[in-house]
Amino acid sequence: MASFSKSEAAPPLYASDQEKTVGGDVSKVPSGGVAVGVHHDLDAGKQDHTHRQLKSRHIQLIGIGGTIGTALYVQIGQGLLNGGPASLFIAFTVWCTFILAVTMCMAEMVTYLPISSPFIRFAGRWVDEAFGFAAGWNFFVFEAALVPFEVVACNLILQFWTSAIPTAAVVTITILLYALINVLAVKWYGESEFWAALGKMLLIIGLIIFTFITMCGGNPQKDAFGFRTWNNPGAFSELYYGGQLGRWLGFLQCLIQASFTIAGPDYVSMAAGEAENPRVVMPKAFNAVFYRLTCFFILGALCVGILVPYNDKELIDALRNGEPGAAASPYVVAMNRMGITVLPHIVNAMVLTSAFSAGNSYVYCASRSLYGLALEGKAPRILTVCTKAGVPIYCVGIVLAIALLAFLQLSSNAAVVLGWFVSLVTASQLLNFAASCVTYMFFYRALKAQGIDRRTLPYRSWYQPYTAIYGFIGTFIMVFVGGYTVFLPIEGMWNVPDFLFSYTMVFAFPILFLGWKLWHKTKFHKPHEADLYKDKAAIDEYERNFVPRPADNWFDRLLDRAFG
Repeated sequence: MASFSKSEAAPPLYASDQEKTVGGDVSKVPSGGVAVGVHHDLDAGKQDHTHRQLKSRHIQLIGIGGTIGTALYVQIGQGLLNGGPASLFIAFTVWCTFILAVTMCMAEMVTYLPISSPFIRFAGRWVDEAFGFAAGWNFFVFEAALVPFEVVACNLILQFWTSAIPTAAVVTITILLYALINVLAVKWYGESEFWAALGKMLLIIGLIIFTFITMCGGNPQKDAFGFRTWNNPGAFSELYYGGQLGRWLGFLQCLIQASFTIAGPDYVSMAAGEAENPRVVMPKAFNAVFYRLTCFFILGALCVGILVPYNDKELIDALRNGEPGAAASPYVVAMNRMGITVLPHIVNAMVLTSAFSAGNSYVYCASRSLYGLALEGKAPRILTVCTKAGVPIYCVGIVLAIALLAFLQLSSNAAVVLGWFVSLVTASQLLNFAASCVTYMFFYRALKAQGIDRRTLPYRSWYQPYTAIYGFIGTFIMVFVGGYTVFLPIEGMWNVPDFLFSYTMVFAFPILFLGWKLWHKTKFHKPHEADLYKDKAAIDEYERNFVPRPADNWFDRLLDRAFG
């Protein structure tokens, strides 16, 4: 697979450019002598006041923590039922190639200019201010809506053991913990996510090892079942129709699930403005997160197809009845069949940690995206206020206020409304990926027009701009494929709520774009006018003066070496 390549023996960034100081801001002037992107950042209210306190190990695990939630352990079983083990495995493998393309685009842009909420702000600077407005609010709504969803998930997972704990108490405690972690200095958020994400990694590694041992006969029944489920009932399941069409629709349903399950680069990117030594740390983080997630998701998809047949009655009943916590996990279903009694409780405990960690990441990303919008003048200026610890306190407060929607679970009817609200933004992640690829294409042509050699960038991705085009085509198409079932000529498939849930954000994105564009009369940036230099001087200065902080003790040194 392609990877991010460091420019070998590359000269310093823009070695041929002349430095010029304008209004106290060090800017670059190309050799031709015409200043490009010179800014007098004198508006203190729009300066970035966050602190760079996240280490390499924090960044890497934040990307994993925000992506691995209950989907990898529980909801993946629904994909197995829809398409069968082969469709699930192939779909997750194929989708990882699109995630690689998106990751490469984000990595090159973010390592060039590692600022807060980078890909949101790049969209406005390099494509069109209206495009940045639409992309930013799309990402914020997506992340913020998932916070109450994960809070509710924590409550449901606890019911695996007991239903005696009041729902209101679980919701309150979870939100208070999110508040405590996110209001403190960002390093504490990074530390909490590091350990939570490390637990997720250990769980999926443990489940992969469990699968290998049991399929080889290391189970109470001494049954070396191997790939038996791929032969009986089979590798491909039929969905809605029989024959090849049914098998194709089963695969398509697995691909849709993969497209909403596998992410990662956006969570890494959102931490760029608070990363130590970002031009060194971020490329490592992008690489590590992509390859680890690819390994976990592809092998995870393979494992569930080995452990459980797609027609397993216990799994079907668990998913249909909405069994709490890990009860609907294919791994737990397999453990129950083998007569293993302790491991299901361990899996449920780790699934609870996964749900809590995912919600914590959503609070962080939603607050930082809102902060980035405020810095660019696309949200109220008061949201740029940070605490002395560098936390955008009002942004965090708004996200936590949205998390209070989790209290809707106290009413069964209101719980349905909450489910609708979350369903409305399921296409937002794909729109975000597609927007990032578009932004990269504009970035690529701006570099070319302004005479900047990509070989002088801190890191450059392979096969551009074709990689960006590939990523855009895949993610853009899947935006519209996600709700295809409402169009099937089958009685009962079409209904207005399902159509709206699938495509509301598809309609909202162009409305946001056109509304801002018409109101502010913005224009698409021409390649030679795109602002490639704003904030760059500050990053260069930070990089020149950066002195690594020594680890406090031998244990921290060990962690930094292992994940650095």
